[in-house]
Amino acid sequence: MSDGKRRLTRVDEIVEKVTLMLEAGAYKAFERLPSVRHGARAHGVSKNTMAEAYDRLVARGLLEARPGSGYYISQVRPDTPAPSAPHVAAAVDGISLLREQLEKHYEVRPGDGRPPPFWMEGSELRRHFAVAKVPYPEEIQFGYGSFWGFGPLRDRLRIQLLERSIPVQPDGLLLTNGVNHGLDLIIRHLTEPGDTVFVDEPGYYPLFSKLTFAKLNIVGIRRDRDGPDLDDLAAKLAVHRPKMFFTQSHGHNPTGGSLSPSRSFGLMQLAERWGILLVENDALSDILPSTLPRLAALNELSRVLYLGSFSKTLSASLRCGYVAGSPEIIRRLADIKMITQVNSSEHVERFVFNLIQAGHYLRHLRRLRGRVEEAYKAAFGCLEALGLSLMESSVPGFYLWAEFPGEIDEQELCAEASRASIFISPGSVFYPNRKTRRRAAMRVNAAYGTDPRFLGFLDDFLKRAGAG
Repeated sequence: MSDGKRRLTRVDEIVEKVTLMLEAGAYKAFERLPSVRHGARAHGVSKNTMAEAYDRLVARGLLEARPGSGYYISQVRPDTPAPSAPHVAAAVDGISLLREQLEKHYEVRPGDGRPPPFWMEGSELRRHFAVAKVPYPEEIQFGYGSFWGFGPLRDRLRIQLLERSIPVQPDGLLLTNGVNHGLDLIIRHLTEPGDTVFVDEPGYYPLFSKLTFAKLNIVGIRRDRDGPDLDDLAAKLAVHRPKMFFTQSHGHNPTGGSLSPSRSFGLMQLAERWGILLVENDALSDILPSTLPRLAALNELSRVLYLGSFSKTLSASLRCGYVAGSPEIIRRLADIKMITQVNSSEHVERFVFNLIQAGHYLRHLRRLRGRVEEAYKAAFGCLEALGLSLMESSVPGFYLWAEFPGEIDEQELCAEASRASIFISPGSVFYPNRKTRRRAAMRVNAAYGTDPRFLGFLDDFLKRAGAG
């Protein structure tokens, strides 16, 4: 359909109608429904259509199928959603922030870390997700598949990385369940409890939790719009001698900054001099220019592990990513992947590959890039007009880093926003050391940065804070 919505089938209509009747109390527990034949006649459909509708209602736990007797209303009804737990209202630490991004209790979501679902509106990919029909060859084996991941997608990614001047050997790329899975494999293989690692500061807060769980010492390296502060990095290298440095080159989460050519060159020089491994997160690479400087391109992956993902550009629920590096390290990561979870989903990887091969993904990216640029510019202007200090990026992305004027209590800000059903990501969450002295700040998702309720709340909060 032209509006991007999937037309309801007759089965959908029957399922929806019966579900509404159940919710309205039209049936009692254990009550027998009309037979398939009578139901088909009443709804004007075939017996096969009616049987499929009943089967779907059974799968949802609304009906019980009794062989030789028919379909009955189930005694056990699906649970209603539980009310928001107290920790949700706080949303001021890494765990509660991540939990809210998954459970979604707030109505206005400037603190979200992912593109909004409504950005899929009008996208030709919507119908592929709705129908979920993936063309498979007749000879496909419904088994585990290779723990390396779907071969054709790996080959396509190697070509794509070469377009970014990153040459990858055939056994130098492993498919994962997204960037977070890749980070987990790297931490498992290359670190031991007590090791020191460097991270961006501010930086990617889910990574901090992984590193803490692995009992590692985390040291933050100051980050500005052009990348890691090289003076801060050099000074801390001389003191700490880390195993590796986890950094995000472009579309940085949370600042939105982008690594400049001079910083990338200087960073690589320091890595070579001190013998450290760089872990380069490039999760937003598909919507960014291929000509941007990547650390992996400067070093040809001899001292860099490079991670990418489709989860930010396709769907947060579609877990598909990759890690590229030297074959020696990637082979070990592949073994750990196999030992810990056997493999990633070949069905998901095949689905992504088919979208790429048919040209659907490229057309989707063109539309997405336009939406990101438009949203970034609009949100930047609105937030700046309120008196917030923003870190402007040379390459528009999903995130803006907004610092507050004066003395602002981030916890008070989040608490008030929560009462207004507004989800905010406070700046403190993005620092590995919460005691680091800094100005109050927040990460803003560009897609929600112009929401009238969000802007109205900020305007009122800032005026009262100024008056106080």
